[in-house]
Amino acid sequence: MRLALLATACTACLAAATASGAATFHASISRIGPEMKARMVGVSWHRGCPVPIRRLRVLRVSRWGYDGDVHRGTLIVHRRHARKLRRVMHVLFDKGFRIRRMRPVDAYGGSDRRSMNANNTSAFNCRYVSGTTRWSQHAYGKAVDVNPIQNPWVSNGIASPKAGQSYVDRTRHHRGMIHAGDKVVRAFASVGWGWGGYWSGPKHYMHFSATGT
Repeated sequence: MRLALLATACTACLAAATASGAATFHASISRIGPEMKARMVGVSWHRGCPVPIRRLRVLRVSRWGYDGDVHRGTLIVHRRHARKLRRVMHVLFDKGFRIRRMRPVDAYGGSDRRSMNANNTSAFNCRYVSGTTRWSQHAYGKAVDVNPIQNPWVSNGIASPKAGQSYVDRTRHHRGMIHAGDKVVRAFASVGWGWGGYWSGPKHYMHFSATGT
């Protein structure tokens, strides 16, 4: 209970700081430049991916970190959804929602597992749905995973990443956690994106996508 009250108080302080003008949201959308492309090719993107690099965009946004300070974050997203996600991130910033890290998955060698273990919020990664040969929505730049440790993938009570095991109990309220109907779910729903926490099978609490899958 005490942790829940502290989390609520901190969020209220961040929201108040934003409202008072002490912190301002900034965002930009740009094409994939030569330097970013060089980092992506052969790592998060390769020949045969379902979306060409020219259809992706770099979305840079302000975010509240777990340290209570404002940081810049970067997502690689599909061009058709860049403005929508900018609106989502603006709402989350104004609401004081905290995001631990936000870096393109290339910083982790294109490894979804390494990115999750680092509690990194990421979007584009040309990969299959785990255990299948079906493209993930991440492979189209149409999905975002938010704070994977506090919002793990859960099946039969087992969390992935492993560091998220203590967050299988969704009655907890901790900074960075997402719950049904909360400000994060509502923000993504406002642009038509669905949440993996509503799935009927294993829950994917970190996952939001344009198709809801």
